[in-house]
Amino acid sequence: MPGLCRCLIPVLLVALIGRLPARAEETAGAKKYLIIHSDDAGMCHSVNEATIEALEKGIVSSCSIMMPCPWVTEFAAYARQHPEYDYGLHLTLNSEWKYYRWGPVASKDKVPSMVDRDGYLWDNVAQVAANVRAEEVEIELRAQIDRALELEIPVSHLDTHMGALVSRPDLLEVYVRVGVDYDLPVLFLRNIDERVKREYPALAERGEQLRDALEQAGLPTLDGLAQFYGGETHEERRDSYIRTLRNLPPGVSQIIIHCGIDNAELRAVTNSASRRDGDRRIFTDPKILEILKEEGVELITWKQFRKMRAAGMARK
Repeated sequence: MPGLCRCLIPVLLVALIGRLPARAEETAGAKKYLIIHSDDAGMCHSVNEATIEALEKGIVSSCSIMMPCPWVTEFAAYARQHPEYDYGLHLTLNSEWKYYRWGPVASKDKVPSMVDRDGYLWDNVAQVAANVRAEEVEIELRAQIDRALELEIPVSHLDTHMGALVSRPDLLEVYVRVGVDYDLPVLFLRNIDERVKREYPALAERGEQLRDALEQAGLPTLDGLAQFYGGETHEERRDSYIRTLRNLPPGVSQIIIHCGIDNAELRAVTNSASRRDGDRRIFTDPKILEILKEEGVELITWKQFRKMRAAGMARK
């Protein structure tokens, strides 16, 4: 996809959202819940500012933090001061930008398969899948979580940057094992359909078994997931989000967005500055909240999601 912002490659798959709604008799009376989730907090100052704005002034109900990134301590300070919000960890195995790079949280001598010749995390998911050792990935994931806990971030859940942790079955197993060990929900789909399996062979091989392991541990899994990397204009992307909001499936869904402020800092980091700025503007627009109200969609956080599933709610 020429010109596509590489950070907007789907985490799992749009798959379960954005399609035609189910038959009316299947959805009548079924409640719809939504987590609006902003990725990449801690990446840079612009993203931190935009994520905070979207939490405080918009309808973003959750975010996740990239622990290896240079601006993570700024966002950690905010999270300590505002524990009422929802903070996940965006478990990070790669460093995708040309000049703005980061290395692992763990000591490099403990995770040599995870770094390139310059000492940074691999550039892309294909390189991660081709080079990393699963046991070293587990060391790094635990280091990222432990660092967040040291910074007193009130961690609510885990997810995966650019889907690196679903690129191989053994990495998927590490992802789930770490979530269970730390008693943290992980981003995972409840219904792993054939389209998801074709796109992600690791989920075809191990997804259903690992989903069961999560649910047996009392960790909830999503009914729907979407993020958008298409749309050439701001209006096209806004329309895509609105269509998705109007066609959410019953149960708990998540929409993944990426907030930023289109300034010199963000443009120096990424070619996605305008799209990130657009996501911030869309999800701080009061009209979007009105659409959710019209559709009877209830905004929730991952913390609420876990409590609801523990109580047997949000799933018919």
